Amino acid sequence: MTIETKEDIEKLKIIGKIVADTLKLMMKEAKVGMSTRELDNIGAAYLDSFGAKSAPLLTYNFPGATCISINEEVAHGLPGERLLQDGDLINVDVSAELGGYFADTGGSFVLGKSTPDQKRVMKATREALNAAMEVARAGAKLNLIGKAVEKVARKHQLKVIENLGSHGVGRALHEEPGFIANYFDPEDQRVLHEGQVITIEPFLSTKTTWCEESNDGWTLLCEKGNLAAQYEHTMIITKHRPIIVTA
Repeated sequence: MTIETKEDIEKLKIIGKIVADTLKLMMKEAKVGMSTRELDNIGAAYLDSFGAKSAPLLTYNFPGATCISINEEVAHGLPGERLLQDGDLINVDVSAELGGYFADTGGSFVLGKSTPDQKRVMKATREALNAAMEVARAGAKLNLIGKAVEKVARKHQLKVIENLGSHGVGRALHEEPGFIANYFDPEDQRVLHEGQVITIEPFLSTKTTWCEESNDGWTLLCEKGNLAAQYEHTMIITKHRPIIVTA
């Protein structure tokens, strides 16, 4: 999507705040012993209170309102009977639609006390998101986003999960520009333009550069013992720092 009117910006900010607040609420309400389905129901009810529709459910018939991934699960985790445990590294990804506008956000946190490695991967992934947003300017090459993420990963001796990336958003959950790599791809000559709406969502990990689809057909898994984090914002590209609608 490319912004055409002030109304576009305002409508994106409305759904952006809803998904951001849903994420914050789910992080706050997560408790040891709670099932991922119960946590998802909290997010679903909050979205519904604004008339917002879950984007993965609307777009892909995903069996849940949000994606909840734990430990070895990196993305697209299915809400279900799995119980949250003390020390779990949890990722929640919330995307929704309201009035024909879509926004997408996500974040990782530890339930209870975190280990040094958990702290390291979360801190670095937040840093990677900020670094990528700093280079996301109208007229800049799209591949500078991946270059910035990769630089932060190397700095913290972490790896980029290469088959997960950012994407266009706005009038649909996934639209042009398509896959935006979290690593530097010199062959990608696409250029960001003013008013373009995209996500930036780095995935950094301690052990692996690739994740595989599990038997449930949705959840993406990395090798056992791997730690991974993701942070995501939806933003509007400008000549300066992007307008973050999910801040």
